[in-house]
Amino acid sequence: MATAAPSAASRIAVVTGASGGIGAATARQLARAGYRVVLTARRKDRIEALAEELNTAGHSAAAYQLDVTDRAAVDEFASAFRTIGVLVNNAGGALGADPVASGDPADWRTMYETNVIGTLNVTQALLPRLEASGDGVVVVVSSTAGHGTYEGGAGYVAAKHGAHVLAETLRLEIVGKPVRVVEIAPGMVKTEEFALTRFGGDTDRAAKVYEGVAEPLTADDVAETITWAVTRPSHVNVDLLVLRPRAQASNTKVHRES
Repeated sequence: MATAAPSAASRIAVVTGASGGIGAATARQLARAGYRVVLTARRKDRIEALAEELNTAGHSAAAYQLDVTDRAAVDEFASAFRTIGVLVNNAGGALGADPVASGDPADWRTMYETNVIGTLNVTQALLPRLEASGDGVVVVVSSTAGHGTYEGGAGYVAAKHGAHVLAETLRLEIVGKPVRVVEIAPGMVKTEEFALTRFGGDTDRAAKVYEGVAEPLTADDVAETITWAVTRPSHVNVDLLVLRPRAQASNTKVHRES
């Protein structure tokens, strides 16, 4: 099915966490779909390089260094826009895989601040601009971790459950306004940094996450799904879309080839 071109009033798309992985892939896909993309992340060099890549390819992109947990910075960023059409809340991540009994509270706090409070900050700041567009879309990139638990993941699971509830509640609260709320919940996605960051740079532990899995999801798989959901006709809301690789039946059931 062909995607619908964004209207002039809703052609700006803000993507958080756009310095790599799903965020960068989503920015590329939305740019190809006709959006002017605004790339935000803490790593300025990466988003500037991506903006240059997209602009050189004939698209329209701008980079803005932003820490989504810094509310003052988020409010300043939002003040630059009168309207936007799409907000993709992608910034987040996981730290550690310790059990509840020994998990690091600092890691838990960081994950909650990034995955939940960061999403809250940016959504609150840009929601009036999304409504002003007359056809806005808020996307929350959560995780299958937001819909089921697994051992060793409680801190991340708790944070992603928070992101899921934020999206679900926002949808109830703004029904009747010209803004759709979409939650995309990916399962096992192999990117260059997610597992490596989770395990503090331990390449062996990171590699074991995907060991024996023939085809985990890619960042492009998730980005294409996000773009598809965003470009549905404005009366169509994709409330929740869970996607996993075929080899993953649940958070704890994964087929691994020997």
